[in-house]
Amino acid sequence: MTGVSRVRRRNPERLVDSRETLVSGLDPSGRGVARVEGQVIFIDGALPGERVRYDVYKRKRRHAEARLAQILEPSPQRVTPKCAHFGRCGGCALQHLSGEAQVTYKQQDLLDKLQYLGKVEVRQLGTPIRGPQWGYRRKARLGCKQVPAKGGVLVGFRERNGRLLAELQSCAVLAPQVGELIQPLRALLTGLDASRDIAQIEVAVADHQTVLVLRNLQPLGETDQQRLRDFAALHDLAIALQPGGPETVTGLAPASLPTLSYRLREQNLELQFGVLDFVQVNGPVNQALVSAAVEALDPAPGEALLDLFCGLGNFSLALARRGAAVTGLELSAAMVARAGANARANGLENVNFHSADLSDADINGTWLGQGWRKLLLDPPRTGAAAVIEALHKPLPERIVYISCNPATLARDAGVLVHQYAYKLVSCTVVDMFPQTAHVESLCVFEL
Repeated sequence: MTGVSRVRRRNPERLVDSRETLVSGLDPSGRGVARVEGQVIFIDGALPGERVRYDVYKRKRRHAEARLAQILEPSPQRVTPKCAHFGRCGGCALQHLSGEAQVTYKQQDLLDKLQYLGKVEVRQLGTPIRGPQWGYRRKARLGCKQVPAKGGVLVGFRERNGRLLAELQSCAVLAPQVGELIQPLRALLTGLDASRDIAQIEVAVADHQTVLVLRNLQPLGETDQQRLRDFAALHDLAIALQPGGPETVTGLAPASLPTLSYRLREQNLELQFGVLDFVQVNGPVNQALVSAAVEALDPAPGEALLDLFCGLGNFSLALARRGAAVTGLELSAAMVARAGANARANGLENVNFHSADLSDADINGTWLGQGWRKLLLDPPRTGAAAVIEALHKPLPERIVYISCNPATLARDAGVLVHQYAYKLVSCTVVDMFPQTAHVESLCVFEL
């Protein structure tokens, strides 16, 4: 261990000291983890197995936060980041780690949380579900801000560990239709009379159409509107404006919002969605995930299934195409209407949708009391605690739980296993967000 060198800076994140250590792991945000003299050190940019020199900029009682100063012994899994903005932009956390190693890390993070938070052991690990590593992101929200010192409007994600927007020229994980337009978008917005009044851009990339929804804090003049129309025509995309809440989204180029859709080719389905609707960001991975969920539930013809947090029918319609009699529940009435329209458009009569507040255990109890043998859960990051609380006999024989948060999955799995006597028969990591530390999974519980 080297000596400590004191350095003072005027930066708010004042450097405390500089040291050398061996990195032992990664934290949930993708930072290297080391232990030095009984204290945990989180080191931005460091990888497990590496010996590094680091600079501490924030010290607390039980941990410290540090920047990577020098790699003394690199990991064999370290790769050169594809994006020049990696390390400053907060959109990605793991571009310096090989794709195979990223999946291994995510799988271990998932297993660790199930074991230590839920006290649950997995009987079988499924083959990780993977897809495109770059240019995959079809939904995103990009910040916009006029910054004269940077030459105009910045467009992109926030800086890593910061509140400011990162200065981007392009983005390697966004669908190329948008990722390669960051610099042209910056020039466009900088040239608007209302350049200070565009707060964000909602990105929606469908199979045959790309839409940018500009959140405009003030009405745009005709000159600015024409500039946007010209940009849309030049780059073969649609632009909409959103002066207020979601209900205020209106088409500009063209004047009517285009129909957006994506296909689930294995199930011969086409699902329409709105520009602000939630859809899984990685199309090929979503297709593989839907197919895996259908196989895991393995419905018999006419078998009744309950799909909770069904959204616009991403899983429900695939299960109905397999022959199941599906009931989907979702809080948003607009999404329920969208799911119903998707069912009709695909000629499916064996699926129905209802609006229900799935955070209410009493409401859940009413629905779960109808004796379903199989359930599909696809909750938000907060998990499905209120649903699981409402389970009662006869219990479903099989539950397929699709998670986007290993911590709440572990909590819910612990209840299913220890309170209801389910077995976690299989768990599969889903690499929905390559280059990030985000972990999704598909777990199968059986009595």
